[in-house]
Amino acid sequence: MSTTGHLDLPVIDRATPAPVPAGCRALGEGDLPLVLGPAGVDSGPGLVSWLLRNSDWVQARLVEHGALLFRDFNITDAVGFEAVARAVAPRLGKEYLGTSPREPLQGSDYIFSASELPAHFPIAQHAEMTFVANPPGRLFFCCFEQPGEDSGETPVTDLRRVWRELDEDLKARLVDGGLRIVRNYCGPGVKSRSPFQLKGWDEMFGTTDRVAVEAKCREQGFDVTWLDDNGLRLVSTQAITRDHPETGEAAWHNHLQVFHLSSAAGEYRRIFRMRPTLRNFAVWQFARLLTVLQGLTRSSEEQAMHCTRLDGSEIPTRDVEAVRDAIWRNMKVTPWRRGDVLVIDNHSTSHGRLPYSGPRQIAAAWS
Repeated sequence: MSTTGHLDLPVIDRATPAPVPAGCRALGEGDLPLVLGPAGVDSGPGLVSWLLRNSDWVQARLVEHGALLFRDFNITDAVGFEAVARAVAPRLGKEYLGTSPREPLQGSDYIFSASELPAHFPIAQHAEMTFVANPPGRLFFCCFEQPGEDSGETPVTDLRRVWRELDEDLKARLVDGGLRIVRNYCGPGVKSRSPFQLKGWDEMFGTTDRVAVEAKCREQGFDVTWLDDNGLRLVSTQAITRDHPETGEAAWHNHLQVFHLSSAAGEYRRIFRMRPTLRNFAVWQFARLLTVLQGLTRSSEEQAMHCTRLDGSEIPTRDVEAVRDAIWRNMKVTPWRRGDVLVIDNHSTSHGRLPYSGPRQIAAAWS
């Protein structure tokens, strides 16, 4: 029996790859993501038809591998991207309760910019919206403009493997302590004083109507506190793992190492090790300083984003770092090419963003 109380089910055997249906072929040897290219099918409409014809195979490979990358099919606008996404998951969503700023893209009500965060800002590995009542099952990204070499990738990580590799004592501590998330949002038109604040509550909920915000929060299980400066504090809890709905495998499926105060410094320490540039070193040191200052000047309840145990006590940074280590050990980094479409099983596989400079345009959708 595992630390979460469910039966440990056998791990999917990936030793014997399933043959790719006619029209596409596997590119490269990696299995996360499984990269598929044309072998007769050579356009966006052709890919849509292929996906519809081979839906069972596609869904099975998504569960098996965690992510599929379709390359060289020339998907370069929101309309074409939406058609591909709907061929995999017909019912796309457009309500976004995550923390990254996003903008709708012309041509579709269901395609958004992946993130409007500054290019130097690292986005830690996470499954999409794990803290809402019903997280998306499928996540889609499309590269409209590729970033420069060795920058701006969207890495992915098998969260089932992460959970299996964590030390059993650590897993028990995390499960026993539980996870409590605190998020503080500034009000409409108010500029946050915290460098870790990403957007206002009106941007998150798409309204300035407090009654509507409170109703949405009740639906999602968020406790609401309105602050004196028209700010909003949300407190919520979530499990450490979720079982995959099709295989029963447990996966690390929460936002602990994303929302924890140590996130920016912890991510940039590893980014600098991967790419030891002066810029990355400088940002790492700046993030370390900001983290210390935020910890000294604000309580856990006042941080822009932070995580504690259910009783409000702090989760040791060393435990968060151990999780981060496991995630980075299993992280797969694939450079973007214009026209790429990345499809992710959000139940099992995380995504993030490495810093970049220069042009980059990645679109997102979810179901």
